[in-house]
Amino acid sequence: MIPYDVKDIGLSAEGARGIDWVRANMPLLRALEEKYAGLLPEEKPLHNVKISLSIHMEPKTAYLCKVLSLAGAVVSATGSNVLSTQDSVAAALAAEGIHIYAIHGESEDDYFRHIEMCLEHKPNIVIDDGGDLVGMLHGKRPDLATDVWGGCEETTTGILRLNAMERTGELKFPMLAVNDARCKYLFDNRYGTGQSVWDSILRNTNLIIASKTVVVAGYGWCSKGIAMRAAALGASVIVTEIDPVKAIEARMDGYAVMTMDEAAPYGDIFISATGCKDVITMRHILKMKDRTILANAGHFNVEVDVVGLEKSALQSYEARKNITAYVLENGKTVMLMAEGRLVNLAAADGHPAEIMDMSFAVQFHAALYLAQHKGLLENRVHRVSAEIDEQIAREKLKSWGVKIDSLTPEQEKYLGNWKV
Repeated sequence: MIPYDVKDIGLSAEGARGIDWVRANMPLLRALEEKYAGLLPEEKPLHNVKISLSIHMEPKTAYLCKVLSLAGAVVSATGSNVLSTQDSVAAALAAEGIHIYAIHGESEDDYFRHIEMCLEHKPNIVIDDGGDLVGMLHGKRPDLATDVWGGCEETTTGILRLNAMERTGELKFPMLAVNDARCKYLFDNRYGTGQSVWDSILRNTNLIIASKTVVVAGYGWCSKGIAMRAAALGASVIVTEIDPVKAIEARMDGYAVMTMDEAAPYGDIFISATGCKDVITMRHILKMKDRTILANAGHFNVEVDVVGLEKSALQSYEARKNITAYVLENGKTVMLMAEGRLVNLAAADGHPAEIMDMSFAVQFHAALYLAQHKGLLENRVHRVSAEIDEQIAREKLKSWGVKIDSLTPEQEKYLGNWKV
């Protein structure tokens, strides 16, 4: 096994500066670092536990890798998107002795080769972002799953894939649904995605959002954040949905609700965040305005029909960095951001550090839980415990200097008694 595969180890100083910046803004992970860094190796809670991660290789995730390592883990990591790796950050981790396999803009073949290289360290715990790493352990390389005690999944898309494995009885080891922890989805999915998607669109288009019509596909927590921020920027918002309850939510939150066919002629910017495929197809695209902007905030590049665009367009060209223009047969041009990949990471820096501090604190405690419960969990998708959620929430409030009330004994008795 080679120790790492990065673009240029000489970029490590630049990457280290980026990691130092987020460290200063991630107090929960920093507290874990300070708690475990000074312990003797055998005193560390993850001593010699092999952890393999498939994550977006940028400064915040790199800091998680470092904290896991400082807690005693032997860490190997790879990317979870061919465009989200920051080469300087990968170099910084490699320079510190962490086994990292990720290069920005790598081919799909190299992407999966790097996942395989990461797994060849024979992990005890896996941390996945989207399900490709766990998918390889269940598909191409089941031989590497024999040492796995369990894993953690970060995304809605990944949880959907895990639930499918559980339903068919194919899940080989227990998985913790980190995405479903309250300290993850209520903040990461909503506020993190809401801000980072618009950060990407604003910095790459240099266009105003006020006065435009934004169409948001889906109304889960990520889409709620995207719609909320669009409205705050002055846009009119249309939501498309397949779930009638979520559609009612969107309508009561003040947004128009339509089918994608109905919304197609009205939108100036379309953002899909569903976790499903074929959400925006050529049938919809041909109805759109000239110079409509298309973006995907779901994990995989299947929500917008990129293949159809490539086949149907008379020509394509780079309109701006991270934006490809497609000239259609009807004379109109549509603008696709980041090749239809996860726009906030493929064309920007991802979620804010303070948000990912909470998500990665959940990841750390979930990994620690798996190490402490080796061999005790069934091979299914498990929820993160309420105790972990509450602990992280209290630590976050403490970092802000915020205090909250507690129940008195009389109040606890009242709430626990059914009698009036």
